[in-house]
Amino acid sequence: MDHISGSEDSDAVPRRSRRRGGGRGPALGRAVVFALCLGVVFLLVLVSLGVGARTIPPTTVWRVLAHDDGSAEAIIVWRLRMPRTVLAVAIGSALALAGVVMQAITRNPLAEPGIVGINSGASFAVVIAIAAFGVTSVSGYLWFAFTGAVLAALLVHSLTAGSARGHHHTRLVLAGAALSASLGAGTGILTMFDSKAFDSYRFWVVGSLENRGSEALTAALPFIAVGALIALALGPSLNALALGDETGAALGLRVPWVRAAGFLSVMLLCGASTAAAGPVSFVGLVVPHVLRLLLGPDLRRLLVFSLPGGAILLLLSDITGRVVARPGEMEVGIVTAFVGAPVLLWLVTRRREVTAA
Repeated sequence: MDHISGSEDSDAVPRRSRRRGGGRGPALGRAVVFALCLGVVFLLVLVSLGVGARTIPPTTVWRVLAHDDGSAEAIIVWRLRMPRTVLAVAIGSALALAGVVMQAITRNPLAEPGIVGINSGASFAVVIAIAAFGVTSVSGYLWFAFTGAVLAALLVHSLTAGSARGHHHTRLVLAGAALSASLGAGTGILTMFDSKAFDSYRFWVVGSLENRGSEALTAALPFIAVGALIALALGPSLNALALGDETGAALGLRVPWVRAAGFLSVMLLCGASTAAAGPVSFVGLVVPHVLRLLLGPDLRRLLVFSLPGGAILLLLSDITGRVVARPGEMEVGIVTAFVGAPVLLWLVTRRREVTAA
């Protein structure tokens, strides 16, 4: 018996070791992929610092990054391109992260952060700032846009807070769509009767990183950081929520609190991003779907990888906009729309085919 027991123990140890080793393999692979993503972000940051109306060679970019010598190139890199590049990284990461959370709490793969009225709320507030208070600067738009985005998101949440279990995500989408339509109509009326407001508003509403200095970055970054921390902490809870409200509650999940925390993170991430750069669409839709195809449905992984994924997409879009329209530039919101619209059509077609099958 002792011999048999010892044999079983000796067999069990390698099996456990193999299981642990097998677990380390995929984890190590994901760590390598994440490091590669960060490397791509770093390379795109260097490209972004060198590309524009005046091209700066990579060696010069590297030199002025290492030592600010006060030259014209150093001024361009540090004062003009560095703030917008860091802002692109922050906003891209924030919108992608918010997209993962929004699709999780609504259980709708076609949901994006703008579905809760954040973009329309920010747009309406900016028009009011221009028409009623004469605000004309980007820094002046910032706090009006953030306030409008937050108020719109809170209104949508209050309209759906008492929803029965299992119907919350449906009412959230409907309430967001209704509020967006109402605020969009109000924005259209104000700009129709105020040509000055329309002239200023149309440059903001397309979504742009141009002329976004350190003021916009420092104002938006704290809100994005807090929203990102909340979203990343929700990973295990969102995985449980994906099983359904009843199953999640049976596992001890406080479903209303998880949804409220997720909504808060989306509000902070998207409110700050929209206030800083204007409405930038499709980042929160495209990145989660691409990552889901590559990594699977585990929301903990999707949340982490959405940070470099969103940064890569927005940096590529910003660089593309500066290259194709040189010496001017195409706004980043237009470029992301060119990328996102075909992806949305593909997703709708794919869902229809799956449903038909």
